[in-house]
Amino acid sequence: MPTPNQPEVFGKYHLLEKIATGGMAEVFRARAYGMEGFEKILVIKRVLDHLAKDQEFIQLFQYEALISVELQHANIVQVFEFEQVEGQYYIAMEYVHGLDLARLLTRVRKAGSFPISLALFLTCEVLKALQFAHERTDDRGRPMNIVHCDISPQNILISYAGEVKITDFGISRAAMQAVGTHKVVRGKYAYMSPEQVEGRELDGRSDLFSLGIVLWELLAGRRLFKAKTREETLARVRRAEVPSLRGIRPEISEDLEDVVLKILARKPEDRFASASDLQEALSILVVREGHRATNNDLAQHVKDILDVAGRTREDAAAPDAAKPARRPLPPSAIVVMAAEASQPPRSIAAPHASMAAVVQEWAAVIQECDGEIWESGDGSALAVWIVKEGLRETISRAVSCALRLQRMTLKAGFRLSAGVAPGVARLQSDTQRPEDGWELAGPFYLSRWMMNLSAHRGRVLVTEVGRRQIALPTQQLGRIPIEGSRYINLYEVG
Repeated sequence: MPTPNQPEVFGKYHLLEKIATGGMAEVFRARAYGMEGFEKILVIKRVLDHLAKDQEFIQLFQYEALISVELQHANIVQVFEFEQVEGQYYIAMEYVHGLDLARLLTRVRKAGSFPISLALFLTCEVLKALQFAHERTDDRGRPMNIVHCDISPQNILISYAGEVKITDFGISRAAMQAVGTHKVVRGKYAYMSPEQVEGRELDGRSDLFSLGIVLWELLAGRRLFKAKTREETLARVRRAEVPSLRGIRPEISEDLEDVVLKILARKPEDRFASASDLQEALSILVVREGHRATNNDLAQHVKDILDVAGRTREDAAAPDAAKPARRPLPPSAIVVMAAEASQPPRSIAAPHASMAAVVQEWAAVIQECDGEIWESGDGSALAVWIVKEGLRETISRAVSCALRLQRMTLKAGFRLSAGVAPGVARLQSDTQRPEDGWELAGPFYLSRWMMNLSAHRGRVLVTEVGRRQIALPTQQLGRIPIEGSRYINLYEVG
């Protein structure tokens, strides 16, 4: 019998601590030993004692190992071994130092909305795993027809380094399995597709529907189909009625809502045909709307959320604790306008006001338009709108403001160059500004670049996202290559 200071010995492994216990297996963080003092931390998933002789379950357990070992991918938890110790079956797999998405979301609800950029990044990482699994072939080139069947927050793992991996192919379906195993409905009801709860044939589009539920809940901050009873939950899944995301979170664009609704279409044929098709649609939307994020951004957000949870516990234990140290808020959607006044050509009459006076008038107009000046110089200004009502309303307000500045500047005898770009920024809670160096990052840099490009024509420039949000005539000016074959289209207003 192991003691608190002496881990349980299980075959060639030492079981360090129990991570979780489910209805069929228990999961341990374990250590393996090798030559010359080599040690490795991994996970042991062990069948519960009372199921060790249940042949149906052992077969499912074996299928999980056989399927998972074929899926060597950066976004899938790797399986190393399927064995037994004294009649007790187990799977040895990769240890992800972090937490699952379900636990993270529990903490997120106490700290505000999940950032749109990170929700899309996380979804795209899961899609990479699903695309690999759905398209996997055996050593003879035959499709394995793998469907995970249990995509849910509990099975999406996030490491403290910002890696995203899916796990638990325990109820997945594949061509190698006996047909009889496909007739039993298994999984988490609130994350099933309509065809899954109805026991119909499944393909990869069922996994996409489940992932769509996860994405909707990330963005909305609440459950989609979960009800008080199993029967009502299943009924909601069958109906596949999806409330408007924009009604819950106005800053979500119509384009993003349309993509989510297509993922969650009741009929499989009305959804995206494959994980790669959905990933391409989301990638285009990410570029157009400025929602780019990285593993580092996700890692920082996880750290911030856990810090908030830790401080909350400390504050509860010590009500008079000192004020928490400065921490960044989750990324916020913003719209940035960079504007600059320039001297007119010599053939035109000289200005009848100073640039300083013009910029002072700009400040009043920007304030009327609910913007905030973050930088101001002799003849230039950088204004920011934090998206609160909705992306369309905010971009329209920023562009309208730029056009007012244009008319005002021309009236004073100068020419205006201006660029309006949406994006995201991580704002500090005390300064309401990003960390040092923000001036050369993201939408701040892009809006300045657009401002310089517009100088020779004297017209306001917007990105394609901006053009689609405003009810004004525009004309395409060109496009900026950003990475690979991707680019941002630029448009002149008016």
